[in-house]
Amino acid sequence: MRTMGFAAAIEDALTQAMAGDERVVVLGEDTHGLRMNLFARFGAERVRSAPISESAFLGAAVGAAMAGLRPVVEIMLIDFVAVAASALVNEAAKLEAFSGGDWRAPLVVRAACGGGYGDGGQHEQSLWGWLAHIPGLAVVVPSTPADAGGLLLGALDHGGPVVYLEHKLLADYWLDYLGAGGRDTVAYDVPPAGASGPVPDTWEATPLGQAAVRRRGSDLTVVAVGVAVHRALAAAERLAGERGVAAGVIDLRSVQPLDRGAVCAAARDSGRVLVVDEDYREFGLSGEIAATLLEAGTPARFARVCVDETIPYDPRREQAVLPNVERIMAAAERLLEG
Repeated sequence: MRTMGFAAAIEDALTQAMAGDERVVVLGEDTHGLRMNLFARFGAERVRSAPISESAFLGAAVGAAMAGLRPVVEIMLIDFVAVAASALVNEAAKLEAFSGGDWRAPLVVRAACGGGYGDGGQHEQSLWGWLAHIPGLAVVVPSTPADAGGLLLGALDHGGPVVYLEHKLLADYWLDYLGAGGRDTVAYDVPPAGASGPVPDTWEATPLGQAAVRRRGSDLTVVAVGVAVHRALAAAERLAGERGVAAGVIDLRSVQPLDRGAVCAAARDSGRVLVVDEDYREFGLSGEIAATLLEAGTPARFARVCVDETIPYDPRREQAVLPNVERIMAAAERLLEG
């Protein structure tokens, strides 16, 4: 085992994938600089820097995937996928269904997501609920370096279009870019267990749709993804110390496919489910989990902590909007009272 940062783990796994399969190519903005090590090793044919036109290079990647390549398309922020939505939502996602299974678009769209550093609602969204809503799209959100590498290989093995989301507060190069990495006067609430951790010497693919139990508990189950997993673990520690409550934490790891069985099993054991979701409340992941529990006939009290409005620029208002530990604690307290 090695210890590696979140972003370094992604690049290490991608290096292994590119070395083992010449069909894997990288395409996106500023990739010659951002992926300098990959560019130096694999050259300009396999690490391509594209103009700032997400619709153009994502559209090109769909065609490349249909022709036999395995593109990893880098969109700097998932918010910007809106300008390339047609290629992803109307073409890649529907290709297999419309062709009767004869054609697929095996590509990975890699993008940064999430807030907590004061960049506002046009740059800090997560959007996994919106994307997972589209049939044919898979959506993964790792929370640890080990999962970051394993899920990347799982996404490449998936065989269809996968949106791979990395939270900016876990990626060290994003923190450096945003200012926290090199300034003593700037600090963000970065979970250390997510930003750096043990990874395998040789990467193996993590199958999509398999949740991980990060903490077991009989009184309450917290379901989360990405950075929210670490916020949930911090809240679980406090609940144990302050109230003697045994709170379990499930890391979904992928939003689509969703491990419904793991959620229902944990709900049956604890009788209470709290979903922590750094995405919009309305018509999103939290509501889908509630529907899953109801349709399965799982008797459990339910609550959720989500983003309820457009993420503001003001740091104090931003922290009040995002699912932080204090909001999780308050929701858990209300759920335990019932």
